Amino acid sequence: MLKNQTTFTALALLLLLSAGWLCAEEASSDQHRQPRVIARLFWQNEADATLRFADLVKGDEWTLKPQPIAGFPKIDRDSQSLVQMEAIGNVLLVGVRDAEEGELESGWIALDAGAVEEEHGDHTHWRFPDAPKVIAKRLDDQQGNPAHLYQYDGAFYLANDQKDGFTRILPEQLLGDDFEQAATFFSGGGDHITLAAVDNQVAYSTWIDRDGDNQGRIDVINLGDQQAGKENYSIQTPTGGLHGAIANSGRVFFAPADGICWVDADRNLSQNEKTAEVRYLSLGKDPETEQPLRTGAFANAGHWVAFASRSSEESFLGLIDAAATEPSLQKLPIETAEGLRLTTPRILETPSGLKMAFLFQDRHDGDAEELLSVVNLDPDRNGDFSDAKLVKSMPVGRSKVVGHSGHHDICLLPGGRYACVTNPGDGAIWVLSLTKLEVLEKIKVDGAPGRIVTVGE
Repeated sequence: MLKNQTTFTALALLLLLSAGWLCAEEASSDQHRQPRVIARLFWQNEADATLRFADLVKGDEWTLKPQPIAGFPKIDRDSQSLVQMEAIGNVLLVGVRDAEEGELESGWIALDAGAVEEEHGDHTHWRFPDAPKVIAKRLDDQQGNPAHLYQYDGAFYLANDQKDGFTRILPEQLLGDDFEQAATFFSGGGDHITLAAVDNQVAYSTWIDRDGDNQGRIDVINLGDQQAGKENYSIQTPTGGLHGAIANSGRVFFAPADGICWVDADRNLSQNEKTAEVRYLSLGKDPETEQPLRTGAFANAGHWVAFASRSSEESFLGLIDAAATEPSLQKLPIETAEGLRLTTPRILETPSGLKMAFLFQDRHDGDAEELLSVVNLDPDRNGDFSDAKLVKSMPVGRSKVVGHSGHHDICLLPGGRYACVTNPGDGAIWVLSLTKLEVLEKIKVDGAPGRIVTVGE
């Protein structure tokens, strides 16, 4: 009997030791992850007006090794700046603005991101076998000093402010043999243009004038290849100072000095300045100054339009259902400390379909801690954002705001589980978990990383 008990005890001890060894091996395996590339990032170093790229690698820790882009033109930091940039597929476009109203050298630069998309049944993977390279550019004194760049329906739209028009740039042609035909200029809009395009058929291009003949003017432009310029006309908003436009659900929304205006998109240019109806939505008034509230830029979240606005007493995220029979305004108050201002919301969607809005609270004066406010736009996931909820305001690094530059930025990484945040004042890019809303890594990249994009979202 004693012998059997001894044998049983020895066997049990052996099993426990074996299990412990297996657990230790699994833990060791978890602790030493095989490094793999998660995304290719491109960001603007606003300290020297350069564009940098790096592959974000996830292993035992997250790493970035910033590199310059071969062939990228030298930008004179004292007289030029990189402005907005967008990515469509494997093509990245960045605008260039100068300090001499376009008379020095302005325009755009297009890059092949060096990425390859591979089909895997119901999803795709992105590989990065090649270094990015410049594939086309237009930099001279004839590009009208662009400030704004958009993408609609698979095309880039670059505002040529001083030329009173805009350029549509087709990414697939940039990659092909006929890249000289990729860019088409259209007259419409002026001075400091914001614009929206619908189905590559019609564009709405604004004038920023606050008074005079062009106050509140929006030019409606035919984008048809064979009929460009035919039946163009202009409409007008009740107030001027137009800065902001977006298309959503067959409608186009604008940001004048007072509230928001919108129209039904006239795809076939069947209307004119007399028959096109401009509708108006009030954002309220500032209780201290009695001045009407406004916004300056929009973002799309499904069939909803999102924006930020503020009064002397309150900052808020504004939401409009663009597909509603009668669009109306919803406000979600977001508390901000003195000296901080909400940025235009960035909309990110997780793999499970959760739509989230990210708004930075950037410092314009004072010493308040800067924050990233995260809003769950649709907690019950029924497509109605009326139950949108602020879920977290988390500290971020420093901004370095000077005019339109030096703001934080955020981009979604492929797969939708992570995002990257730039902190211009700290020379750092942070990796953020979208499931836990926690910072996973803070990576120093030097300089002042500002605008950031990735390919393969």
